[in-house]
Amino acid sequence: MERERERTGGIRAVLIDIDGVLTVSWEPLPGAVEAMERLRAADLPLALVTNTTSGTRESICARLTGAGFPVTVDDILTAPAVTAAYLRENHPGARCLLLNSGDITADLAGVTLVDTDTDTDTDTEPDADTDTDTDVDVVVVGGAGEEFGYAALNRIFHHLQRGAHLVAMQRNLYWRTAAGLDLDTGAFLLGLERAARVEATITGKPSEAFFAAALAHLGADPSTTLMIGDDIESDVLAAQRSGVTGALVKTGKYLPETHRSAGGTPDHVLDSFASLPDLLERLAAGSD
Repeated sequence: MERERERTGGIRAVLIDIDGVLTVSWEPLPGAVEAMERLRAADLPLALVTNTTSGTRESICARLTGAGFPVTVDDILTAPAVTAAYLRENHPGARCLLLNSGDITADLAGVTLVDTDTDTDTDTEPDADTDTDTDVDVVVVGGAGEEFGYAALNRIFHHLQRGAHLVAMQRNLYWRTAAGLDLDTGAFLLGLERAARVEATITGKPSEAFFAAALAHLGADPSTTLMIGDDIESDVLAAQRSGVTGALVKTGKYLPETHRSAGGTPDHVLDSFASLPDLLERLAAGSD
């Protein structure tokens, strides 16, 4: 790739999903590290945009750099960080009940977290306030895991019946692990919405607000930005609805049947992230 951004066929910034695109179960996919190094050599602004809620931006960065990816914390934009900004703006001072698999409190600065399980001591990072009162204004749902048992979901259901708002960081039905596809938040969220007769506000992908935040983070224009992901709906088509060029990779959660039945067509389809630098070279040459 050429260093000059003008030589990238009008693409001057790239948004990159992490799980299923760069890694699976935090193991780098073949050629992903080398492709990232080529993007860095091209001096192309990029952001890693992820619905991953298993850790903070710092912990995610540590995993990626440990695997050889040339990235920094400032490159990473997560659903929890965007959710915190949404809550501060739209529900200032709200008492929030968080259900999530993984410790993300360090990325929830300015959000008051309520611990309704009085039998359990909860350690939190100093950036997030905590309270033990059972009154809840907002239920915040992150990534699914062992924490999503009957008692926790039923507790949320009760709060929603009492008028609490429902905010979800994402609504993916499944995600790819080294062992195969695992259920994700969306499978549980659908039941909560129907049972409580509410509709969740989605703060991560595929929300337009998430892509707006990512573009603002880079100072990029959607018409000159490319999004690459393994989820055709939440990553690619959602980005295209925001005016961003979309590239789908056939790794991670990609399934041919999901591709065929999708509500739209990606601008580009690649075998993997390793093919991205070559795609940008073709775009620069005007041959794609």
